[in-house]
Amino acid sequence: MGALGARPWAAAAGGLVVCVRVTPKGGRDALDGIAPLSDGRTALKARVRAAPADGEANAALVRLIAGAAGVPAGSVAIVGGAAARIKRLKIAGEPAVLADALERATARGRTA
Repeated sequence: MGALGARPWAAAAGGLVVCVRVTPKGGRDALDGIAPLSDGRTALKARVRAAPADGEANAALVRLIAGAAGVPAGSVAIVGGAAARIKRLKIAGEPAVLADALERATARGRTA
């Protein structure tokens, strides 16, 4: 990735892997578009109301991404960065369908 307009998701076996930069205690649960990272990659910007305590922010993020992708929360798993601000999530399903759903959600600024 890294190119202008690059998306922070990529097809993987059985689904889509998404790079997300999350802001806990962000006032609302929402996707705020796509942001460049300092290493040249891009990340989906997300904010959640929950505090980063007892896994609450991670659970809220999983629900937000699931809603944006149109899948049950059980289809979304944090596969990297569980304790970090930048996380990798895997969404189970058809990669092209999931990518299209995320594209639509980021275009309109999905709020949950």
